[in-house]
Amino acid sequence: MSRKIPHLGFGLGLRIPHYAYIFEHFPEVDFFEIISENFMNAAGVPLYNLDRAAERYPIVLHGVCLSLGSSDALDFDYLRKLKALAKRVKAPWFSDHLCWTRFGGHHYHDLYPLPYTPEVVRYVAERARIVQDFMELPFGIENLSAVAEFTENRMPEWAFYRNVVEGAGCSMMLDVNNIYVSSRNHGFDPREYLRGLDLSKVLQMHLAGHEDRGAYVLDTHDHPVRDEVWELFREAYAGCGGAATLVEWDDRIPPFPETHAEVLKAKAMVTGSTTNEATLKPARPKKARASKSPH
Repeated sequence: MSRKIPHLGFGLGLRIPHYAYIFEHFPEVDFFEIISENFMNAAGVPLYNLDRAAERYPIVLHGVCLSLGSSDALDFDYLRKLKALAKRVKAPWFSDHLCWTRFGGHHYHDLYPLPYTPEVVRYVAERARIVQDFMELPFGIENLSAVAEFTENRMPEWAFYRNVVEGAGCSMMLDVNNIYVSSRNHGFDPREYLRGLDLSKVLQMHLAGHEDRGAYVLDTHDHPVRDEVWELFREAYAGCGGAATLVEWDDRIPPFPETHAEVLKAKAMVTGSTTNEATLKPARPKKARASKSPH
């Protein structure tokens, strides 16, 4: 995939509790990310609101049901719907997780880890290559956070991740919080993880809050980003020469200005910007395009 990947800047997940604020103020956010499955089978008001957002902001797609590592065949009906959605919002790329979520035709609604072996690398890389070719867009594969791992592992997680991305000819959706969460759960140095990657492959990064339960850590997306993750982000951002960065906040979602403050903090941390919510200007509309009626 030779298509040039733009650096979109600093973004936020597009979430329903924030719609009223966004559509009244059109705050200065560089881009929004949507959960692909929330819109792939949608009609009416959800698509109307998505079109309103896409008129003003770049939109990227982030999926949770592709199931790259499943033993089930790739779901091309799913991929056709995903491709139509990408065209609708003119997405510059799409992403999903290095995991499995489906077995025997059943979806398990969670992101399960894979064994880190050469055989699984080859299997998943080939599936990822097929997906990217079908979509005709850059594909970012996200590293997983997990509490459990396989006794069959024959390489560290970062080597598995790097080898899948290289074998597929895809890119990395690097979740910095997931690196930290997994480092706590599995006892490795998160900076060694970064050193083990080819950071030139990063097309986007994720930041999020987690829940620290002492003996283990959960990737909950319901807290502000922790200091340890901010420090890791600073190193990752410098290592990849800068990449589009997004803050995920998916549960116990606070008012928009509070979540936006995390985005502004990320931007200030790596660019020196001192912009704050009170001085933001509304986003400039993109080239006009007709919105579909909500009826």
